[in-house]
Amino acid sequence: MAARRAMDFAMGAERELVGEDTVGFLGDEVARLAAAYPRVPLSEIWGDLAQSQDEAFRLLESGRTRPSQSRDLLFMAGALSFMMAKGSHDIGDPKAAMMQARTASFCARQAEHTGLTALVDGLKSLISYWANRPDDALHYAQQGAATAAVLQGTVTPWLYGLQARAAALLGQEETVHTANQQARALRERIVPDELDALGGIFTYPEIKQRYYTVEAAVLLGHGDARVASAAEDAVQGFSDPSDPDWAFGDQAGAQCNLALVRLYGDDLDGAAEAVRPVLDLAPSHRNNGIVVSTDRVRAALTRGPVRDAVVARDLRAEIEMYQPARPALPR
Repeated sequence: MAARRAMDFAMGAERELVGEDTVGFLGDEVARLAAAYPRVPLSEIWGDLAQSQDEAFRLLESGRTRPSQSRDLLFMAGALSFMMAKGSHDIGDPKAAMMQARTASFCARQAEHTGLTALVDGLKSLISYWANRPDDALHYAQQGAATAAVLQGTVTPWLYGLQARAAALLGQEETVHTANQQARALRERIVPDELDALGGIFTYPEIKQRYYTVEAAVLLGHGDARVASAAEDAVQGFSDPSDPDWAFGDQAGAQCNLALVRLYGDDLDGAAEAVRPVLDLAPSHRNNGIVVSTDRVRAALTRGPVRDAVVARDLRAEIEMYQPARPALPR
């Protein structure tokens, strides 16, 4: 709190003329929030995100920035709007999420930052995917991939991973296979860029790519030994919270995918074991993506020979009450 107060004082003192300290303070906040986003409940950073975005907009609207500062501030405003869009998605408001994403796109284009422009297309795909609009999700991911064709950062395999997941929802197995192949090929040629340097929510680590690959296979209904092994590997990859690539949302998604794979093999006890850590998450961690993932497990529990088992009935009842009144935010 004291550090935040000091930053507010310095930024306020430079209100008449945007100085280097102001831009530096805001850049530090973008980096801090980017690193924190995948690791903490949204409620812990939501206020700081909104305040920092407002500061970026205020500075850009002031008319007192130099051209070099304007480019940097537009990039920061785009990055902050990206995180606000993700936050709006996490609380289950896809309309607000898309409004923020379009603002992020505008800022990225004005900053002439191809990587951020492509990344925001990926976010639009992600928002559409979890809102059960797979056609839109595939469109945005393909649009982003076209924009990112000249890039070498991790945004490029992410966009193909998004294509694979969207195509899986549409039942397009050949598209899934092609997109995953392209993502693997691009992973071999990665050269970290400015977005990867920010890290956190702005990078796409290899373990997350494996999680996406498993999810596409699960959505296609595959649950053979190879997919089961990959699903267990994805869960294991997110087992260490001290790992810089750890993210509680990705961990929960990987655990739900493992539960689905085990249900495909009629292993009800194994599925219950896999999904239990997700069901035990505090309400503050239950964002929209996690809620949708658990609901996929609930739907699978209504099919096949497991549906009448006591364990299946109990899990279904628990999942039906799982979504908090305000996903990802406290009461």
